[in-house]
Formats: sequence, structure tokens, C-alpha cells
Amino acid sequence: VQLQASGGGLVQAGGSLRLSCTASGRTFNSYTMAWFRQAPGKEREFVAAIAGSGRNTFYTDSVKGRFAISRDNAKNTVYLQMSSLEPEETAVYYCAAGTYSRNKSTYDYWGQGTLVTVSS
Repeated sequence: VQLQASGGGLVQAGGSLRLSCTASGRTFNSYTMAWFRQAPGKEREFVAAIAGSGRNTFYTDSVKGRFAISRDNAKNTVYLQMSSLEPEETAVYYCAAGTYSRNKSTYDYWGQGTLVTVSS
């Protein structure tokens, strides 16, 4: 499985962005898809995940109510709609495919990352 993330960019605090991640292969819906982020000098952290069916979603507490993860299995694509962005959320955002957890070790495949910069 190869993952290609896109949609990052520069946004003002309080603004919105939508990230996309498109996967190759025919087994997309068998994977939990997740978004992680890594700020400069910090560990990569879990942001959100969505089950293969799309019926179950999971979020880290700090983004609940502001971010929404979704997927379109017909397009092999997962999305992360982000709103009310804060400067401290500036990071490289990575999509990942694997087995659900909030630990990056359970995800077998990773995209290249897309940079989100939130200006104050």
C-alpha cells in the first residue's frame, strides 16, 4: 500500500484546511486509516482514526469538535477536515494505514507527510 497525502498549507489561526490521503491497492477498506502529526522537536502524535467501514471514528481530545475524519472507499481516500486551527497545531501531518490504536507502531504504511502551518 502506498499513501499520498496532500492539502497542507499556510492558514491563519481560526482557519480551516482539508487534508487528503489517497492509497494505492485494492485492500483499502480492510485498513484502519489514521492521521498523526509531528511538530518540530516533538514526537509524532495521534490525531484521528477511522475504521475500514467508516462507521467508527476516534480522535485525540484536543481536536474533538474541530476536526473530522472521513473516508471514501470507492476513491481509496481518507480526509481530515480541520477547523478552528491553532498555531500550536503547526506540524507535518501524516496519514497511515494499519490496525487501530493511538500508537504509531500498529500502522504498517505511511504517507510522506504534508506540512500545515498555522500563523497567529
